[in-house]
Amino acid sequence: MGEQKLIFKIVSAEQWAIAEAAGEFKGAEIDLADGYIHFSSAEQAGETAAKHFAGRQGLLLVAVDCAVFGEDLKWEPSRGGDLFPHLYQTLNTSDVLWVKELNLGKDGKHVFPEL
Repeated sequence: MGEQKLIFKIVSAEQWAIAEAAGEFKGAEIDLADGYIHFSSAEQAGETAAKHFAGRQGLLLVAVDCAVFGEDLKWEPSRGGDLFPHLYQTLNTSDVLWVKELNLGKDGKHVFPEL
């Protein structure tokens, strides 16, 4: 078994509480509109937070080993031509490795946990 490759989803605490109660996360509004759940690699997560969640409190960072998804996870071009992980299935909360708070620092930017 090779090294884990983690991918990350930024969600509101409210969205995640609903997902945990249901045992699955079907996606945020943008995910439902696009037909897949948007994830980011470790290198992309900071830019994703700055672009789509600037200044927002009450967020969580959800980590998943991308190997659990098989062919339902596709790396597709997005902003700047970077390949982003897109999940074409529901995320089972049992597949999540960990969930950590994504708080704002004094500079107004999100402070990411050690990965």
